[in-house]
Amino acid sequence: MKEKLNRILESYRKKEANIIYLLQETEEVFGYLPREAVDFFADELGIAPSRFFGVATFYSQFHLNPRGKNIITACCGTACHVKGSERLINGLRQELRLAEGEETTGDMQFTLEKVNCVGACSIAPVFIINKKVYGKSTSDKLIKEVRAIKGPADGQA
Repeated sequence: MKEKLNRILESYRKKEANIIYLLQETEEVFGYLPREAVDFFADELGIAPSRFFGVATFYSQFHLNPRGKNIITACCGTACHVKGSERLINGLRQELRLAEGEETTGDMQFTLEKVNCVGACSIAPVFIINKKVYGKSTSDKLIKEVRAIKGPADGQA
């Protein structure tokens, strides 16, 4: 980990970048922002860890916990909510065997995250699975897609 962090830090210094750059590069390398990375950068640069966490918690692009290999983003904006996104989310939770409050499956294969709005209200309810947008989503379509990702052996409930 330290080797990767040193490369990020070297690039940061070369580009005379900012905290957001460090966090973006770290997120790209690790998939989230490990506490150890924030502490490393804070020590190396003489910047309080709270400044890093302030930026990381302000922007939704950053994640403080490990995420699954497959990311499912559920829009919870008004149009999607009215069209039943919460019911669809509950169906996905059941399919993925996620307890209330959990976002990532134990095998680190899936993360189910809620966002306020994806800006595609005309095709509500909207879900994004691995960066592919699924509009006018139904429970059957979403579960079929998740099972296809899981593969034949794991896809059976």
